[in-house]
Amino acid sequence: MHISVVTPSFNMKSYLPRTIESVLRNLRRGDEYFVIDGGSSDGSLEVIRGYADRLTGWISESDRGYAHALSKGFRRATGDVLCWINCGDVLLSGALDAARTELQRTGADLIFGDDFYIDEADRVIFFSRGCVEDLRTAMLYGGWTPLQDACFWRRELYQRVGGIDAQLKYAADYDLFLRMALNGKPAYVAKAFSAFRRHADQKSIAGAAAYRDERERVRAREAARTKHSTLQRLARTLQQGFTVRWRARVSQRGWRRPDLEGRLIDELPCAAYWPPP
Repeated sequence: MHISVVTPSFNMKSYLPRTIESVLRNLRRGDEYFVIDGGSSDGSLEVIRGYADRLTGWISESDRGYAHALSKGFRRATGDVLCWINCGDVLLSGALDAARTELQRTGADLIFGDDFYIDEADRVIFFSRGCVEDLRTAMLYGGWTPLQDACFWRRELYQRVGGIDAQLKYAADYDLFLRMALNGKPAYVAKAFSAFRRHADQKSIAGAAAYRDERERVRAREAARTKHSTLQRLARTLQQGFTVRWRARVSQRGWRRPDLEGRLIDELPCAAYWPPP
């Protein structure tokens, strides 16, 4: 089972080497890694060229945003399994091998797991548990999104749902995972695969309101395609909205791993971190 990884990047020179190195250390023979740069002007191109002989492919040209960049990368991918890791984020050691094992064990065509939040110095801020009992319902009626950097899916499913929507600017991850959850067989895996870096330039922080608006349009579109009545959809939305808000509170309190906070992320391999030992 071969995995294709894509990293979209734009003017993220300071974080690019960490992301690239974390992917390269996970690759096995037959795996692929593509870096898709949006025409950076901060020296990122020189960084990419320094790794060119270890990459399957790379480009640096203007694009219409991260979803457009990802679509370019996934069109080039030939692996059985796809994933992406944003510039600044990192794959934990052993992540791709674990993804291979779990896809085979579960028989799923989409797996989603846990991750860590890290600061700009690579230290753990907190552990983030990505578990929900029913991914389809949580996404469709609660607007919940799995931890993108801890998701892996079969290329056949990606192609079947039409791939990522390159026209979306903010919530392309939610849209893609929702369509794959509704049309595939998702499974939660209780392992931390990756680390999500908190920094000031993130689109998910700077464009939080725009993300919510775009996500709601996507959610409403898919909910309207179900067989549920308007009243049933409203009831489910209220119920799941409460559940997702409650879950957010629990994740910050009941699922914390304070013993890991402050640790360097390279000290923590891909493994199960919940429940605590």
